[in-house]
Amino acid sequence: MTDQPAITVDGHTIPLLGFGTWQLEGDDARRMTREALRIGYRHIDTAWIYKNEKAVGDGIRDAIEAGHVARDDLWLTTKIWVQHFDRDGLLKQATESAASLGFTPDLLLLHWPKPQPSFAETLGALNEARDQGLTRTIGLSNFPSTQFREAQALSKARLVTNQVEYHPYLKLTKLLDTARDLGSSITAWSPLAQGKIADDPTINEIARAHGKSAGQVVLRWLIQQEVIAIPRTTKVSRAEESFDIFDFALTGEDMDRIHALARPDGRLGDWLDDAFKWDEEWA
Repeated sequence: MTDQPAITVDGHTIPLLGFGTWQLEGDDARRMTREALRIGYRHIDTAWIYKNEKAVGDGIRDAIEAGHVARDDLWLTTKIWVQHFDRDGLLKQATESAASLGFTPDLLLLHWPKPQPSFAETLGALNEARDQGLTRTIGLSNFPSTQFREAQALSKARLVTNQVEYHPYLKLTKLLDTARDLGSSITAWSPLAQGKIADDPTINEIARAHGKSAGQVVLRWLIQQEVIAIPRTTKVSRAEESFDIFDFALTGEDMDRIHALARPDGRLGDWLDDAFKWDEEWA
């Protein structure tokens, strides 16, 4: 699919650096999807709830028509919203998402865990969507380790990733270990901590030593863990900067110093249902 750093999960090759489209709508979503593919990104992430699947699909078609990418060289992810977790609702949304995109997604995720309907019904429907050719692979988003394991136990197919918030201010040791145990992967949303890493003294010191920006250092920190990163921006220049991370490597000391920035209050986006709890990393 690509000569960029990638991870292979269940026989599928997923580029470790992707482009996220959360909060991008209409012309911005189409423009930035097209520009990301021109720059060289080969992994695009969207979701039904972002209300931009059609615009993202249009941007992909623009890039294909311009000769920037072939469909077979692109990994495309979208997500099933929580209100559609019943069997009929999930299959209906999966069909609509593929139609809106104009492409069969490579990966279809459950956006957040919900206690009802049952995991058995929802995972059964997600596998059915895969069997019907509505996606190539399936996975999760925002599932703590316990629910990650429960979901995989109920799923006939491998859940190839769990997309969660991850950046230097969050400790994710248990979830990373769970993903490895299950033969899966972790994808990081908000990998730059919504811009908070830009002023971090430690990250900037490491960045100066490598002649890179703070954002480039953090994205490199993620992909060196074999964590998939999906930064988002409305600026072409920032997308170009985020893509320019393949010509340097962080040392073991660099990695450890960034890991040490994690703190108990580091989570920025918490919409987890009250029925579940995040992993207890600080006990």
